[in-house]
Amino acid sequence: MSVEIRRIITIVEETRTEGDKPVSPPTRRAAAVAVIRNPYVGTFVDDLTALSDIGAELGDILPRRAVAALGITGEQVESFGKAAAVGADGELEHAAAILHPKLGAPFRDILGKGAALIPSSKKRGGLGIPLDIPLGHKDAAKVRSHFDGMEVRIPDAPRDDEIVVAIAVTDSGRPHPRVGGLTRDQIVGKDGVN
Repeated sequence: MSVEIRRIITIVEETRTEGDKPVSPPTRRAAAVAVIRNPYVGTFVDDLTALSDIGAELGDILPRRAVAALGITGEQVESFGKAAAVGADGELEHAAAILHPKLGAPFRDILGKGAALIPSSKKRGGLGIPLDIPLGHKDAAKVRSHFDGMEVRIPDAPRDDEIVVAIAVTDSGRPHPRVGGLTRDQIVGKDGVN
């Protein structure tokens, strides 16, 4: 089964001032969002392999778009995250089947690395429901300067028979981080934690 995509949206945010202080260089984050048909809407099935395969397809398509929108290479990405929202007639497990088993490997391939777990969230809702895409450093989960999130919403999605799937990437951490913790120059990047 191949993914049936109704829309793909790419969003770039650039923060130039935070707390009345200029951010130089600006921090940037991008999200790529797909609105897809849910093949299992309204019916319970035990085997969700087809959704996992869709996750693999989207794990290749969406990160490429987000990285290109930032105008950087995959290796230059610092943080990543993923999220999905199912329409009213879908199950949370449909979102989980897309996000977890197979989306991560192609995502990491595009970035050239990614030892840390990809933060994720999933929910059910109607048109325009906000997706909060959690963000964390791609190679070390303990880098506090990169604990963040990006909100996206698509006004006409998800319809009851759709799933909205989003990934986000950044070229930096939060603007003006100052809550301590592991810093970028201290990252080992082998176990995904430090």
